[in-house]
Amino acid sequence: MSQYLFKYKHFQSEIILLCVRWYLKYPLSYRMLVEMMQERGLKLTHTTIMRWVHQYSPIIDKRIRKHLKPTNDSWHMDETYLRIKGKTHIYIEQ
Repeated sequence: MSQYLFKYKHFQSEIILLCVRWYLKYPLSYRMLVEMMQERGLKLTHTTIMRWVHQYSPIIDKRIRKHLKPTNDSWHMDETYLRIKGKTHIYIEQ
């Protein structure tokens, strides 16, 4: 990413991108990320990370989208017929 996106930011661009990437990729909360950064000697607040995610995630998505493999819109559905107490029930798995 261009360095001009991070101009006048208090933290280095690597820290910002790391927090945003971890938040988007893994099921972490903002407060979990704050704890993880504190273990690394950085003092952040959860609202700071939230602002970074709101500001940089659309930019990251726009830049990465063109490098992802295209997917098709088709999907399959499995049906299973179950007999419970003499009645037939349909179980649908998507």
